[in-house]
Amino acid sequence: MSEAFTVDTTNDNDSADDTRQTDVLIIGAGLAGLSTALSLPQSLKVTVLSKAALDVCSSHYAQGGIAASLDKNDSVTDHIADTLVAGAGLCEADHTASILSAGQQAIQWLCDQGVPFTQIPQQDNSQKSLNGLHISDLHLTKEGGHGCRRVAHADDATGRYIMDALFTKAYAADNITILPYHEALDLLTSPFNESGSLDDDTQYCQGALVFDHINQRQRIFYSRAVVLASGGLGQLFKRASAPNVCVGDGVMMAWQAGCRLANLEFIQFHPTGLALADSSFLISEALRGEGGHLYCPQTGARFMLDIDARAELAPRDIVARAIAEQIHTNGLGYVHLDVSHLPATFLQAHFPQIDQTLLALGIDMTTEPIPVAPTAHYSCGGVVTSANGLTDVAGLYAAGEVAYTGLHGANRLASNSLLECVVVGRNIATDLPRYLREITASNTALHEDKAAQQTFTIWATPILKNTQPVILPTSTSLIFDSSVYNAADDSSHSDTDVTKITTALKQLMTTNMGITRHAESLEQALIQVQKWQHWLKHATFSQSDACDPNNATAADRLAHLQLARQLQLATLIIQSAYQRIESRGGHYRQDYPDMACQPKVSVITPLSISWPCRPYENHTFEAVNQDKTQPTKRIPTAMSAL
Repeated sequence: MSEAFTVDTTNDNDSADDTRQTDVLIIGAGLAGLSTALSLPQSLKVTVLSKAALDVCSSHYAQGGIAASLDKNDSVTDHIADTLVAGAGLCEADHTASILSAGQQAIQWLCDQGVPFTQIPQQDNSQKSLNGLHISDLHLTKEGGHGCRRVAHADDATGRYIMDALFTKAYAADNITILPYHEALDLLTSPFNESGSLDDDTQYCQGALVFDHINQRQRIFYSRAVVLASGGLGQLFKRASAPNVCVGDGVMMAWQAGCRLANLEFIQFHPTGLALADSSFLISEALRGEGGHLYCPQTGARFMLDIDARAELAPRDIVARAIAEQIHTNGLGYVHLDVSHLPATFLQAHFPQIDQTLLALGIDMTTEPIPVAPTAHYSCGGVVTSANGLTDVAGLYAAGEVAYTGLHGANRLASNSLLECVVVGRNIATDLPRYLREITASNTALHEDKAAQQTFTIWATPILKNTQPVILPTSTSLIFDSSVYNAADDSSHSDTDVTKITTALKQLMTTNMGITRHAESLEQALIQVQKWQHWLKHATFSQSDACDPNNATAADRLAHLQLARQLQLATLIIQSAYQRIESRGGHYRQDYPDMACQPKVSVITPLSISWPCRPYENHTFEAVNQDKTQPTKRIPTAMSAL
């Protein structure tokens, strides 16, 4: 995408007012965010924030496609059944049925936006040019866990084609403003009614604190509603398919604002990431769907035949663990994915991006095998959200990988995630105007003293069934005792900076919170994370860091805040995995290899409830902006209370 269309070059550093007003603030410019923006009424002013350039998002890099029951021999019932099997008992049945039932409408909507899906050969092109692309025109492929072909795709770069089409529509919409390089740091929340006539405990979201990377300054965006579509947390791991902006900050902002989190331990590893150096390139599951085979490089054995009746098309958690076991045995760091038995013309036509990428690296997949290994790919947990995108905080919606709707359960079925982005995003666009109307009417009634005793019913928080609480460590129950901590015992303390800790955290999460886990390794990981937290809290800013409040740049202080959040998120994930004493879906415990009889959803209560003292002490948003002589007035939030 041309940079000329992605960067807002307006420089208003001289402006005394760093606030903006908008009807709807969407945090994240991926598929979930743009699906919401384009589906909202054009009468609403919509602002979309992107942390970096617009193509730096997971949606852009999605290869395989988007799943829905489109074939005449398929059905929504079968799609639901396959999803429930892959989810290993933890899918929320009602939400799953609701989202998947909207599959045909969602893909037709994408067709109407101009997405150039790959079509069935030898169709009547003249008719299509008159009536537009229809779902009956689409070529469907098959991926792991699906009982039939139901994945619509655009060659092997589906995400890029989808995002290009949606950005074209968004830029043409007069009511939508897109701001790249604007990073949301904190959600603005306040009591629904400051006079106390309604429920005093009810919070509602009315904007966000934002760091403008272009002008290196704080900005405040006030809005009537907020949509969180910030993506996942894959970059907590060393090998990840997600771009570098995906560090789970949306999850943490929502938790701070008062939202529950669920099932953070279920991290899906894509079985076939390209195993060359530190490559983040994925080898699409569709290659296995079209007949690709996995082999041990040493013995030549097609090992999946001995593991699952579905062989290479078993759900991702099964295939990823099998590959990891092979790698542990062979010591090579990879296995082989071979498609050389398929026609070269077919591979080049259907997988042009993969073909060209591999050729540039010296691999001809039409004649030789591809080295692959699992890579962190998707977070099945996240912010507790209804199928319509409502969270625990009124006025705050969530969609995409940041959200937990219950669709993915313990293991996401391939290509269901893009569908969820579109369906839930469009559901939000339907519900949000209702919320704005009702909150306006409620405020009017309150002003006229007609609602002094009414309850806050215009926002229905999501309901979870069969839950188990995640008990977080407190100051009196830490595994790591900071009172006896000796900095000299930690060789990393004297010369460790934020970048080094961030890199070490990725390795720690990959080693100790990877495809297989064990109580001992999880305890070790938690101790190390707590040491880093202790160091970060008490660190004196070195000259290289330039972190003295009087000398540090905003970027330096922002980096410390970001690391503090990543360390806290790592604690939440590790603790969730530690307390799930079973193996299910993407969570495999070597010390508890069996599945529990009763599936339960792990739930982390909001920050204000679950943590007696703030874990971000000394790393507040205000610290990021100490160089501002007259801070803009803001609404108190979890971050401002530190």
